[in-house]
Amino acid sequence: MVRARSIASFAAVAGAAAIGYASVIERNWFVLREQEVPVLPPTAEPLRVLHVSDIHLTPGRHRLLAFVRSLASLEPDLVVNTGDSIASAEAVGPLLDSLGPLLDVPGMFVYGSNDLYSPKPRNPARYLWRTSKSDHQRTEPDLPWEKLGGELSAAGWIDLNNRRGKLAVHGLDIALAGVHDPHAARDRYDQVAGPADPAADLRIGVLHSPEPAVMDRFAADGYDLLLAGHTHGGQLRVPGYGALTTNCGIDRARVSGLSMHPQVSPEGGKTAWLHVSAGLGTSPWAPVRFACRPEATLITLTPRSW
Repeated sequence: MVRARSIASFAAVAGAAAIGYASVIERNWFVLREQEVPVLPPTAEPLRVLHVSDIHLTPGRHRLLAFVRSLASLEPDLVVNTGDSIASAEAVGPLLDSLGPLLDVPGMFVYGSNDLYSPKPRNPARYLWRTSKSDHQRTEPDLPWEKLGGELSAAGWIDLNNRRGKLAVHGLDIALAGVHDPHAARDRYDQVAGPADPAADLRIGVLHSPEPAVMDRFAADGYDLLLAGHTHGGQLRVPGYGALTTNCGIDRARVSGLSMHPQVSPEGGKTAWLHVSAGLGTSPWAPVRFACRPEATLITLTPRSW
């Protein structure tokens, strides 16, 4: 009996320590990841792409704002924001202030569902047996997504929510396409469908939630690089095992970081590089990260070897 009580006491203390670490330390322990992707023409100079996602900004996140502000010192050539930037009606102004000089850099964005709908308290354990896709039943947004998009567009960033676009950066012609959040069933790929511009030097597809069916279409249409977020890298990871869940259709092995999509090239088909960001924030109702530090990624695009 005494031994059982000792074990229970130790487990309680260890659990409390883990929660404290995950909510106070790791949630604010931001990191810059770096990746290199060979997708440019053989004679092109490298292009530095800053990928940010899932900031989920709420008032009082001063460390998060400071980290976002520090990213301007990287002097990227291009910025891609894959959504879920806000989680509060008061977050748009502080977000724009923290982006600061990055808004003067060529950029693009899509929305995540949390840019439209304020987060609600839910049992986070439910993610272990289902995704939150069915949770998005509200039809009227209650967050200032139009103001957010309007300000980003006014700064010169391209709105890729079910839209195509194009950019010229350092002499490279870049063809763009994106969809609104598939997780909230707002994606309309048919509005951007069709072969990506074969004359472009680079073709980028952007979406919030990395749903395989949508990414299949981007890859089949000839996009070289796909950028997504949403997963939070699993948010809670078990060392040696990895993410417990992805909260979308992608497999656990590709919950964050760089991979190919599809993983196996279809006969006569095409594949694309895929980068999934583990993101910078969390829902205010699940303010923890464990073995999954919040991140932004600097992706250096380099010439192909073929």
